[in-house]
Amino acid sequence: MPKQVFGTAQVPLSPAVRAGDFVFVSGQVPTGPDGAVVPGGIEAETRAVMDKIAEALALAGATLADVVKTTVWLRDRADFAAFNRVYGEYFPVDPPARTTSEARLMIDIAVEVEAIAFSPQR
Repeated sequence: MPKQVFGTAQVPLSPAVRAGDFVFVSGQVPTGPDGAVVPGGIEAETRAVMDKIAEALALAGATLADVVKTTVWLRDRADFAAFNRVYGEYFPVDPPARTTSEARLMIDIAVEVEAIAFSPQR
């Protein structure tokens, strides 16, 4: 089965790619439609990122409930507790496996998250 690409971006990546029953969501960053970073710090940025992940999943017919693995990059490990509080709101039961690292990110943001979902095609 060939891969299916969903969405467009201002950079050379696809927001979501379906390969069989798996959906891969590119790392999402907390920017609005105008490309500006969402104001408000780590909590606002985390909400923006998680909402963008949900939107990318929806393009491929999946939801946050289908997510089996996420990878998270935080600019500052001191933000981990605040990030975790917001992230937990998006996965209230059976959260996915996750890796979290502290890293210097490509733009001046506090968080980036990518996701992998298992969503059998209907």
